Amino acid sequence: MATDQQTEVQPAEQRDVELETGSGRTEIPKSDAFKRYIASGWADRTEQAAPVAPLAAAAAGRRQRLSELFAGKRLVIEAGEPKVRSNDTDYPYRAHTAFAWLTGWGDEAVAGSVLVLDPTDDGHDATLHFQPAAGRDTDEFYANAAIGEFWVGRRPSIGEVGASLGLAAADVAGLERRDGDLTLDDEDLARALAELRLVKDEAELDEMRAAVAATKQGFDDVIAALPRITEHPRGERVIEGVFFTRARSEGSDLGYGTIAASGPHACILHWTRNDGPVAPGDLVLIDAGVELPSLYTADITRTLPVTGTFSPVQRRIYEAVLEAADAAFAIVKPGVRFRDLHAAAMEVIARKVGEWGLPMLPAEQLEGVERADRRYMVHGTSHHLGLDVHDCAAARRELYMDGVLEPGMVFTIEPGLYFQPDDLTVPEEFRGIGVRIEDDVVVTADGYENLSAGIPRTPDAVEAWIASLQG
Repeated sequence: MATDQQTEVQPAEQRDVELETGSGRTEIPKSDAFKRYIASGWADRTEQAAPVAPLAAAAAGRRQRLSELFAGKRLVIEAGEPKVRSNDTDYPYRAHTAFAWLTGWGDEAVAGSVLVLDPTDDGHDATLHFQPAAGRDTDEFYANAAIGEFWVGRRPSIGEVGASLGLAAADVAGLERRDGDLTLDDEDLARALAELRLVKDEAELDEMRAAVAATKQGFDDVIAALPRITEHPRGERVIEGVFFTRARSEGSDLGYGTIAASGPHACILHWTRNDGPVAPGDLVLIDAGVELPSLYTADITRTLPVTGTFSPVQRRIYEAVLEAADAAFAIVKPGVRFRDLHAAAMEVIARKVGEWGLPMLPAEQLEGVERADRRYMVHGTSHHLGLDVHDCAAARRELYMDGVLEPGMVFTIEPGLYFQPDDLTVPEEFRGIGVRIEDDVVVTADGYENLSAGIPRTPDAVEAWIASLQG
């Protein structure tokens, strides 16, 4: 019931205002009077001084390297559009890796942006095209949920973006597509970009170190929370949430979906449901990485005893995996073939499996079987790492798996052993135990740097780590 202080609202057709129906649930006034009103009464806005993006200088050098490979070709590198999660809800936006690498624009990149390298007599001219937010000089600033400032906030201006990235910048509305443009759909261009990224520059290595440091903090948080994690019926999901909090507070996001696998779930290589309990006495395998605002990510796995101490059988399996990892570390240096890292780790895995008398099957059932040990470790030992968790995947095999290590290459070393809970080829005490140890490594001039050396990895150090954070 209306009171004297309330004004009755008339139906739209009885008022001097038109309502534009944007969907079944949205009505937007569009009369000239409303447009004049909503465009007025705002304080003057001046263009802000744009800080130089940390990776802008490095990106300029990368564009030059790409230019040399595609003389005379017009290259069009798209950041990509948002991806729909459900109905009108999108996934969090992340620009295409190649776009980020060539511009230095990370988690603030505007969806739909395009980097164009126009050929010149001596290389290429680079221009970044993007759509600035709709300002208050248009009705889109309140009526367009995709680009209006009321909806998405103020974006930097074209001038601000250009100054920050050290690039010529323009409105994407003026971008002309041409016959012969090479885009990321072109196999040669995609492959070249992947191969250029195989060796990281110093700016990238600094980002990788920072990503690993933030990831270490995330693991610390999880360990400190283990007592309450074990009390929750879906403790794995609590692990995921604890780590995500650190990823969002210290970085931009997760580099990939966290694996929080307790007990027999650790035997499922890509366990991401994370909906099981974390029971005292079990091991919990945590594979997680923080992605920084620059979009560089770490990729670390640690397998932790939930109650802080390995049982004799758990320690026995853990030490075997650690020995395999150390065997791979021992050969890392320039000139070694990437594939040899896996061979070194698997040599240890095969020897340990043999010492344990696995698989426990009659000889006739194993006749003709090659590498029975691969039953217990079916994945590879290493993959390149950087802007993508599985970086440089489009590179040719002769430069990736069969490639020779060079200073600046960053990759993982991550052997494991996984004894499925229903695997009758292993002793009953082994069943349901999964262990993986994963570190991030950069090749140096005479060997390697273990970027994740500060994250405990030996069984004694892991136990001391847990005790220190729960004491």
